[in-house]
Amino acid sequence: MSLINTAIKPFTAQALKNGKFITVSDSDLKGKWSVVFFYPADFTFVCPTELEDLADNYAEFQKLGVEIYSVSTDTHFAHKAWHDTSEAVGKIQYTMVGDPTGLITRDFEVMIEDAGLADRGTFVVDPDGKIQIVEITAGGIGRDALELLRKVKAAQYVASHPGEVCPAKWEEGDKTLKPSLDLVGKI
Repeated sequence: MSLINTAIKPFTAQALKNGKFITVSDSDLKGKWSVVFFYPADFTFVCPTELEDLADNYAEFQKLGVEIYSVSTDTHFAHKAWHDTSEAVGKIQYTMVGDPTGLITRDFEVMIEDAGLADRGTFVVDPDGKIQIVEITAGGIGRDALELLRKVKAAQYVASHPGEVCPAKWEEGDKTLKPSLDLVGKI
């Protein structure tokens, strides 16, 4: 069963944001657009490149009213140690959620059970707390923040323009489509 258009499940977790420990819950994701960005583990190899890419583009997400939550099955303490010792991870200003019990990771269906780690799962959650985008990649394949940003813009556009859809490679300002009988067989 797909997670698309399903509501996120309740959770409460400890996290790191701007050098401080905070509590985060599902209610923090409601009322705005959010990206929940799962990665396998702190102190690894592909993960810091992805998290740094998000950090480098965080201001662009914020301009769209989007908050980012990175999540791994590490603790918030491990996130702090990694943040303090890695130049790449030290750039992060968004929230780094600890999920040592795996509850959140399982609820988003990205737990690698035999390893106790998360798959590389990316979820875009709308202001109603419903999942609009799901992307899961294999462990060795890093994600691109700019492509994610493009997808978030498309999701926001579709949400605010009922009856319109964004075609492949759609960029902000490009033409959209209005599905109708007139378009059948003409694309």
